[in-house]
Amino acid sequence: MSFSIPKTIAILERTPNILSSMLQNLPTEWVSCNEGPETWSAFDVIGHLIQGEKADWMIRTKIILSDKADKSFEVFDRFAQFKTSQGKSINDLILEFASLREANLEELKSLGISETDLKRTGNHPALGAVSLRQVLACWAAHDLSHIAQISRVMAKHYKEDIGPFVQYLRIMS
Repeated sequence: MSFSIPKTIAILERTPNILSSMLQNLPTEWVSCNEGPETWSAFDVIGHLIQGEKADWMIRTKIILSDKADKSFEVFDRFAQFKTSQGKSINDLILEFASLREANLEELKSLGISETDLKRTGNHPALGAVSLRQVLACWAAHDLSHIAQISRVMAKHYKEDIGPFVQYLRIMS
């Protein structure tokens, strides 16, 4: 499958509903479980996705599309959610994420990005030159990766309880 903005948006616009269906109104122990020290729970992941909506994807897109000579990206704080999500519920986070994502996708659609624009580049603080195509493709892949992560973390909550069935479930290893 080749990259296209409509195919990318098709994934990005579904993520909030997927996460809402998976997590909304679940008991806290489901959304707060993780895989051990320095790993993330579903709650942490949603907070991280919110930070991406605020400080990553669209900001970097606009930098690439700008006429500025300096197209350097700011370093993204991958751990900001541990502070910014404090005192919120999973339902609060899901609603905030959905609202931010909807606004970002409306803005993305309004930009009228061309094939030429997709080749334009910005400067990632760790990776160097990256194209707009790469940023947008990464945005969708990032969503899918975190959906898989949430599923894995939640499945492992029952690892001990499934007994010998563990050998049939690759998600447990």
